[in-house]
Amino acid sequence: MSSQGYVLSEVSAPQSAAESGELVYTITGPDGSPLTEYQEAHEKEMHLIVVRTDGTQYRHVHPELDPSTGSWSLPWQWEEAGTYKIYADFAATGDGEDTLTLSRTVDVAGELSPVTDHPLSTKDEVDGFDVTLEGDLTTGTSSDLTLSVTQDGAPVTTLEPYLGAFGHLVALREGDMEYLHVHAEGEDPAGGETSGPEISFMAEAPTASRYYLYLDFQINGEVHTAQFVVEAEQGTENESADAHPDGH
Repeated sequence: MSSQGYVLSEVSAPQSAAESGELVYTITGPDGSPLTEYQEAHEKEMHLIVVRTDGTQYRHVHPELDPSTGSWSLPWQWEEAGTYKIYADFAATGDGEDTLTLSRTVDVAGELSPVTDHPLSTKDEVDGFDVTLEGDLTTGTSSDLTLSVTQDGAPVTTLEPYLGAFGHLVALREGDMEYLHVHAEGEDPAGGETSGPEISFMAEAPTASRYYLYLDFQINGEVHTAQFVVEAEQGTENESADAHPDGH
């Protein structure tokens, strides 16, 4: 919940799935004061990822900042009970271009039906679109991942820019739900430009484990989310050296 002197406050939110209200939190800086200035990263000053610890109930949203208090907020209602991980992804003004991801856990009361079976899956169907994942996660090296979008068997070539790219991919490790930074490949798209059916990413897995992947993509102004479950394999020392000859 803290990194480089930045701290994510406790998260205020409805306590049960039966309530509606606001989700509110604050980021404090190294001087202990609420942070009120941010840099844009992927077209937003704050990216909030919310997901239940069983990998379900994923949401990627963008709260609003009150510059007078430094608090971030948005209207909120939980769809189901459970324990949730909250990830605040941001870049502080004057702190270079590196983004930070701070996390907290929130418990939501109610009748709980956790999902305990997560079979491996590299295909998903969402809102009439079929999305296929190609590529393997390997520890110690950057892995190429390619997502392909089709509809009724035909390639979709009308992918629109979303958050500065033609897709946004989040990866979380099963168990501790560690958040991985995944970067889109290629040049940033220009306004009005479309692409498809493929979207490419680079990802690094810290350990051999099972990972949940969530792809947000936009077509005709509507954002869709496809979900996958993959297993990262242990890389070799040679792979690691070849991928990072300078040690970085």
